[in-house]
Amino acid sequence: MKTALLVIDMQNDYLWEKRKPLFAYHTAELVSSVNAVIHEHADRGEDVIYIRHIIQNLVTNRLLFGYSIAGTQGAEIFSGIDIVSEYVFDKLVGDALTNKKLLSLLREKQIDTLHLCGLDEYGCVTATALGAVRRGFTAAIVQRGTETVLPERKTAKKREKLEQAGVTRI
Repeated sequence: MKTALLVIDMQNDYLWEKRKPLFAYHTAELVSSVNAVIHEHADRGEDVIYIRHIIQNLVTNRLLFGYSIAGTQGAEIFSGIDIVSEYVFDKLVGDALTNKKLLSLLREKQIDTLHLCGLDEYGCVTATALGAVRRGFTAAIVQRGTETVLPERKTAKKREKLEQAGVTRI
């Protein structure tokens, strides 16, 4: 069994001071936890892979979304995140494994287990976990390295869906 850690969407637009109010994450605590998870995996010799959510730099996207726009400083990995590998992949949708180069790397390295942390636990982290299971990987969400802005009443359905798919929370 070979494990890799996917660090998902830990980007400026979600964590820096000038972020939109929608992204009310606890930056200092989350970054500290994610960095600890990164170093635990790296110290075990496991690959650490960084994922960035990128939205095409079009006028309509800048107006509709205004975050994660390709080519902007906001789309870059947050400066507080420890970078321990050269593996950085972009995704255009929630499921990071839609990136064929990422999927190819995982297959080439014979990785069969994915640990996921980052943002948002019930957004892109969940989408990637479910995508991993559909593609034959074992997936686990590292709870102390994730956060969500969803209210508790909405998370129960997401947790149930993850459990039914066989995604564990560690």
